Amino acid sequence: MSISDDAVEIRTRGWRTLAALHSLIETALERELSTAHGLSVVEYTVLDALSRQENHWHMRMQQLARATALSSSATTRLVNRLEDRGLLKRILCDEDRRGIYTELTAEGRQLLHRARPSHDRVLETALAEAATVPELKKIAAHLQR
Repeated sequence: MSISDDAVEIRTRGWRTLAALHSLIETALERELSTAHGLSVVEYTVLDALSRQENHWHMRMQQLARATALSSSATTRLVNRLEDRGLLKRILCDEDRRGIYTELTAEGRQLLHRARPSHDRVLETALAEAATVPELKKIAAHLQR
């Protein structure tokens, strides 16, 4: 095995470790958010991202797609579902009529307020659990800092 092969193996091992940690955390979050609040992890991510905006709780659709790591079409479908549930609304951009913002509704803010403690508790628990798994210990410890 050459030095470059070793580097590829190290990166691959790192990626598998990160993917395993992500899966462990996402599974725990999905179960709790769905059961307790009727939200998927990505739906929670949208509400959370919108809540962190300083410009009156809205984002352009492209920004939301980046924040959720979804394609434009998947983001549109997600926004449609959340809008149908009354958790957010769309607003046309004054400067560019083709631009669309998404904004939390009062119901969306309330649901996020109720779900955030569950999210944070499950994340903390999942990272603590990951810290007991030898392969995940280092990365979990880093994330807990």
